[in-house]
Amino acid sequence: MATADILLLQKVEHLGYEGDEVTVRAGYARNYLLPRGFAIPVTRANRKQIEALRVRRAAREAKELGEAKELAERIRATEILFVVKTGEKGKMFGAITAADLVRKFGELGITIERKKVHLEPIKHIGPACAKIKLHHGIFIDFTFEIISEASGTRPSSPKKLDDSV
Repeated sequence: MATADILLLQKVEHLGYEGDEVTVRAGYARNYLLPRGFAIPVTRANRKQIEALRVRRAAREAKELGEAKELAERIRATEILFVVKTGEKGKMFGAITAADLVRKFGELGITIERKKVHLEPIKHIGPACAKIKLHHGIFIDFTFEIISEASGTRPSSPKKLDDSV
């Protein structure tokens, strides 16, 4: 198979980040990466750009890390309560999913991508925990509460957001 050495100009999912020198199949480079401006061929002249791209990458990663830490603090200070319908024996109708949790965060002004929330569908009443990936190596465990609509007990805390699902 023919391969090509290329220099990435920006992040390419599952391949690398700007400033990375990677070897890919020639057709992938010729038909996808090069025409879209994601990469340039590695030549003597282009090697000079590597250091500039690495500096830009370090600055971007430092900014993203700071934003992730700030978001982690906002999430830790948040309490979420789901009020769900249940049957006579306390069994939930439906389930709480990552999409439901992302929607709740959105209502509170916190934007998180659904694919960054690791949560199996929850089909039980009580406390539950989701793992949220904010940045490379920054995961937080977020605990939230699920109560039955029939129980009639609703917290009076103003930080909680309750809503029927």
